[in-house]
Amino acid sequence: MSNSSSITQFLLLAFADTRELQLLHFWLFLGIYLAALLGNCLIIATIACDHHLHTPMYFFLLNLSLLDLGSISTTVPKSMANSLWDTKGISYAGCVAQVFLYVFLISAEYSLLTIMSYDRYVAICKPLHYGTLLGSRACVHMAAAAWGSCFFYALLHTANTFSLPLCQGNALHQFFCEIPQILKLSCSHSYLREVGLLVFSASTGFSCFVFIVVSYVQIFRAVLRIPSEQGRHKAFSTCLPHLAVVSLFISTAAFANLKPPSTSSPSLDLTVSFLYSVVPPALNPLIYSLRNQQLKDAMWKLITGWFSEAMHCSSSSA
Repeated sequence: MSNSSSITQFLLLAFADTRELQLLHFWLFLGIYLAALLGNCLIIATIACDHHLHTPMYFFLLNLSLLDLGSISTTVPKSMANSLWDTKGISYAGCVAQVFLYVFLISAEYSLLTIMSYDRYVAICKPLHYGTLLGSRACVHMAAAAWGSCFFYALLHTANTFSLPLCQGNALHQFFCEIPQILKLSCSHSYLREVGLLVFSASTGFSCFVFIVVSYVQIFRAVLRIPSEQGRHKAFSTCLPHLAVVSLFISTAAFANLKPPSTSSPSLDLTVSFLYSVVPPALNPLIYSLRNQQLKDAMWKLITGWFSEAMHCSSSSA
């Protein structure tokens, strides 16, 4: 028997047992991670450099890309390092940091997606009030509220989780530190406090989901009333990427948390956790850049500008 005071590290679940599959996992995750870094950094740089994109929608998208960068950087690099060096351990402090950062970034991302649905609702259903309801000050306040409230939310979750005595070993059936897996190691009934907090979180998350659904019902009703086909296409082109990202985020997280315990297995848990923790941050830039012509044009302009400048510097040095 061990308790939390004697635990110096946790053991994470490996994706593979053989050395060849471990290296395959490393290269696969490296490719996904680099693609996520490239896509999100490109979106951030494009929005920051192009003054035409200094609007509420792109301001929130920049924040979303920052959160995607943070969330995938919290889980993937450690898993890659474990596969590369054939280890499973993560320090106690590292696990605490990983839990805090992951909860903070994922909850902030969900809050931001909810705010973005409100942005699209106002832009399409109340266009005459858009500048008033979503001015620069209001956007900054909403983003700051999302970041700040989720910071304290994650702090509360993390402190509550790691204050529990742990006496069921130190092996986590997950490739990163996750609160439900840590709760399984608890030997105290006080874990019900954290379960209660998780229930409250689920209720809040469901309220955000209802808000998003109601917003999009109103949006689609308004779009279908637009007489011109070009107007409808323009409205849909700004809404569908956000709706696709929300659907990806909610569906993967819901499947992970609502699947029957009888179907749970280490391999299934790993696959599901990969879907909701790695896939959305990697696909979000692709979804937005493919469906948004204005963002694609700005990206192309930025890339060609960088390329022209590099060629000019190269020819000058020669």
